[in-house]
Amino acid sequence: MIIEKTSDIYTGAIRAFLAANFFLDDADELEAGASLLEHGIMDSTGVLEVVGFIEHTFGITVEDSEILPKNLDSIQAIAQFVTHKKNGQSALEL
Repeated sequence: MIIEKTSDIYTGAIRAFLAANFFLDDADELEAGASLLEHGIMDSTGVLEVVGFIEHTFGITVEDSEILPKNLDSIQAIAQFVTHKKNGQSALEL
C-alpha cells in the first residue's frame, strides 16, 4: 500500500530522533509498533519534544487535538500520522 511505503520513509528519521533524545538501549531493536509510553521511553514532556521534532523536521503543524497516543505512541504511529498530515488529512480524518 502506498501509505505504508510512504510511512516507512519517515521511520528512519523518527527512530534516529528517538535514539538521540531518549534513553534507548538499542533503537534499531525497538519494534516500530511498540508503545513508547508503556516502555518508559517517552513521558508527557517527551511527547512535546516529539511534537516539536515533527513540526520542525516535516514542516507540518500538530494541532492540540492531534496530540493523542494513537498518533504519537510508537514509531509506526508517528510515521503514519506524518504521512496523513503531509497528504493534507486532519486528525479527524485519521
